[in-house]
Amino acid sequence: MAKLIYVNNMSLDGYVEDERGEFAWLPMDDEVFVLYTDLLRSVGTFLYGRRLYEAMAVWETDAALAAQSDLMADFASVWQAASKVVYSTTLTEASTADTRIERRFDPAAVAELKATASSDLTIGGAHLAAQALQAGLVDECRLLVWPVVVGGGKPGLPTGTRIVFELLDQRRFGNGVVQLRYRPRGQ
Repeated sequence: MAKLIYVNNMSLDGYVEDERGEFAWLPMDDEVFVLYTDLLRSVGTFLYGRRLYEAMAVWETDAALAAQSDLMADFASVWQAASKVVYSTTLTEASTADTRIERRFDPAAVAELKATASSDLTIGGAHLAAQALQAGLVDECRLLVWPVVVGGGKPGLPTGTRIVFELLDQRRFGNGVVQLRYRPRGQ
């Protein structure tokens, strides 16, 4: 069975966006960029909320990004190779290939997708990931914690829900970012 992995960047105070919906406080460097590319290389399907999908779709729709460097070209290639499932009530069509739109998050359908997938899946978008965490579908969280406090915004983990995690691994990067790998206990 494939794993469902929640991957996200968050501030030291636990937010994925500040109060204005911005996440420009994330200065990506090559070392972290390579980590993301390597992680996504083994993933066959990305499950996205609409806003994250629209932010990531540029890796297919804007060829100028890949032309900036070999690292960016590699990431674009890896991103484009995976299937995408976008959960949205407003999006009418996808701007990228191999992408389907679902109107609502269906835990049974995601469980079936995990059971039949030949490679791992990632889930992105804090609201969507919260639903998957609450449904007990997430097998691993890979949280990249950035050394900044934004003071409020959209939390990276569900509120009002108690989930106990087991630390699997940690890694520190030269720019002060820390990757924390957790598994929800009982899974």
